[in-house]
Amino acid sequence: LATRLRAMDTQGIDMEALSINPFWYRTDRDKTAEIVRLNNEALVEICARNPDRFVAFASVALQFPDLAAQQLEHAVKNLGARGASIGGHVNNEPPTSEKYDPFWAKAEELGVPVFMHPNNALNVARDGALDGRGGLGNIVGNPLETTVFLSRMIFDGTLDRFPRLTVCAAHGGGYITSDLGRSHAPCIVRDDANCANKRKPSEYFKDRIVVDSMVFSSEGLRHLVAETGVTQVVYGSDQPYFWPDTIDLIVEAPFLTNEAKEAILGGNLRRMLRIDG
Repeated sequence: LATRLRAMDTQGIDMEALSINPFWYRTDRDKTAEIVRLNNEALVEICARNPDRFVAFASVALQFPDLAAQQLEHAVKNLGARGASIGGHVNNEPPTSEKYDPFWAKAEELGVPVFMHPNNALNVARDGALDGRGGLGNIVGNPLETTVFLSRMIFDGTLDRFPRLTVCAAHGGGYITSDLGRSHAPCIVRDDANCANKRKPSEYFKDRIVVDSMVFSSEGLRHLVAETGVTQVVYGSDQPYFWPDTIDLIVEAPFLTNEAKEAILGGNLRRMLRIDG
């Protein structure tokens, strides 16, 4: 914890939202319940010891949507969690069918966001496809998994079934934010697309989907803001992993006003996570 706080101080980060990437989706119900309990109680303890530095996203057993809903309610109402953290798929199944509605309904009812962080597109790429040089499982796989997750949330109608739900996606929203025009096309030109969404995909990025700033270039950030709007982009650090930091990228962006920079660096997250001050 001391190492984490020193790193935050060096970067000028006042507060972080903590989450744990899920590794328990293949575990049975009882064991998963215990893992989630330990995760959430430990995160809450860290936040309680440093209330001006940390808030937490709850872990949930998404492979058991009814249990995940119960865990989220307990974490928010009794432990002070500000939302939930999930993966982009559950054992290769997208969490966007009606099977998962109890969890999404609970997040909407509680008015808390759901943060999605991927795991190397293991649900998309065949075994070994992203092995070898360049760390492609992360470099290509994580944005790819994020792209598929958000596309499913839109095209499967999940965001329409829960019109007050907010989803926050890592890695700038993946590749979908770079080619939203292509996402508009299938529901118009393909008879087999079977789209369940009621709005254009780009419209969900204006008020329902929040993305982080992990795009690492000025032009990437400019395009991201142009596609989503300032209110839908938040600063992401990916600590404790050693990625290029985007604080200076945001501060030095010639296309952003000071008000927009302040919103992306903290204001938007303070509003979304209900952080006072």
